[in-house]
Amino acid sequence: MKTGLLLTIALALLKARLKQSVVAAAGVTFGIAMFIALISFMTGLNKMLDSLVINRTPHIRLYNAIAPSKIQPVNMAAEFGAFRNFIQSVKPKDDGKQIYNAMRIIKAIRADERVIDVAPKISTSVFFNSGTIQISGIVDGIDADLEQKLFNLNDNVIEGNISDLSVVSNSIIIGKGLADKLILNIGDMVRVTTADGEMSMLKIIGVVQFGIAEVDDVQSFTSVQTAQKLQGKAAGYITDIQVKLKNIAFAPAVSKEYARLFGVNAIDIQTANAQFETGTSVRNTIAYSVSVALLIVAGFGIYNILNMLIYEKMDTIAILKATGFSGKDVKAIFIQLSMTLGVVGGVFGVLLGYCMSLIISHIPFKTTALPTIKTYPVNFELIYYVIGVGFALITTYFAGLLPARKAAKIDPVGIIRGK
Repeated sequence: MKTGLLLTIALALLKARLKQSVVAAAGVTFGIAMFIALISFMTGLNKMLDSLVINRTPHIRLYNAIAPSKIQPVNMAAEFGAFRNFIQSVKPKDDGKQIYNAMRIIKAIRADERVIDVAPKISTSVFFNSGTIQISGIVDGIDADLEQKLFNLNDNVIEGNISDLSVVSNSIIIGKGLADKLILNIGDMVRVTTADGEMSMLKIIGVVQFGIAEVDDVQSFTSVQTAQKLQGKAAGYITDIQVKLKNIAFAPAVSKEYARLFGVNAIDIQTANAQFETGTSVRNTIAYSVSVALLIVAGFGIYNILNMLIYEKMDTIAILKATGFSGKDVKAIFIQLSMTLGVVGGVFGVLLGYCMSLIISHIPFKTTALPTIKTYPVNFELIYYVIGVGFALITTYFAGLLPARKAAKIDPVGIIRGK
């Protein structure tokens, strides 16, 4: 009963200063709306950039690296075993890029409950020849279905379809930059020469574009079988095993485990993209900092308005205390008054923030560098709306707490005598 009475008094005080109350609530609304719009846009942008690089990168890559042998002949000679041997000009040992027993390794990794799936790959450096033009590039032999399942490669195929690689023999999908330089279109034949001198004529069935010039100028894809024929290798020749995990956070530990278990080199996505992840973290920090600053500014606005309200309502506070209301009751009235501004401002802020995010997500964003992006990216995750409302309530509570404590300490006798 008393709580209802205190709330009624708080609402009456708000109505008595309606313009100032609307301004205070508008400050909260603006702060929440800007927080939601800004954080949704920034995280949407980060997700888009992640999809360009991170989502198309395996969580773990298994391969054979070219490196010096850890055991040199002098270490195997018994007569030099008691000495400290210094060896200069050690050359790297080339055991080839092939991963031996690749199919068994893939089968074993697929049985791991932590893994979504595994995709084989054959990476080859080649020369593309068209007429008198010769350009160096890279051909990746892939399993089209697995590549689409794990990395959504077809999203970047701007002409043709990735599934045609498994239907049309001796076919290739080339990068947009490469196609432009060689003046090639779908249906044309391109001569491909490997570093070992193996030569093949491949039919172009598609064009792929990632929006990264260094990649689009050299990258192309063919099927695993065509890549094996291109290099003159037998079936079972694999140079890379790409693993995607259910939880990306386990990638560093699992990559070390696989490297030890299968005797190959392994690199996790965090190590391979350390600089990119740092950039994403910095952008998120900037977005949260700016958004929180907006909410704090709104909180100072509420504090100032409540402070002015107390000075103007000294008589009312004195009468309340003279008629039996305690200092605790007066404090509760001003806290409720502040929280009312927070709730009203928070609700309208969420609605305005959603509308602003919706408008941003419909603004056209067309660039030849990012063919799959049609509008500005926005992230509509519910958590940002919950954070915005929660922070608004916390901010308005503390903004109202100091004026409320000041009002609770007012001596009614002194106020009445002063009048």
